[in-house]
Amino acid sequence: MTDSASTAPAPTPDQATVLQTALRGLACKCPRCGKGKLYAGFLTLAARCDACGLDYAFIDSGDGPAVFVIMIAGAIVVAAALIVEIKYQPPFWVHAVLWLPLTLAVTLWPLRAIKSLLIALQFHHKAAEGRLIERQPK
Repeated sequence: MTDSASTAPAPTPDQATVLQTALRGLACKCPRCGKGKLYAGFLTLAARCDACGLDYAFIDSGDGPAVFVIMIAGAIVVAAALIVEIKYQPPFWVHAVLWLPLTLAVTLWPLRAIKSLLIALQFHHKAAEGRLIERQPK
């Protein structure tokens, strides 16, 4: 029997592993070199990498990052609100004071990292828009 890990081709020096690419994404760095900045603003992408010159025109993260953040944040906030309501039954103003800031924190804080993670994985897997196969007429 052969080990499947030993038969996998080793990545070339210019090709990062999925883990390296994911870590570059979580650090909000260029998916190719891991050194340049990915963002020019909070969620505004830079035009290109200032270290290796990679053009960021290929990037299309769409609504994916927002969906992941909404699902995770919703589970956290709703679970916490239900626990507090069942255990302490506070007035509604206490819920507003507790959950509005928590909602902002758990949505805005990870959004940038999740978006850059999805961009880095898109770069790693060379994801692109689907194309139709042209065929000869019969």
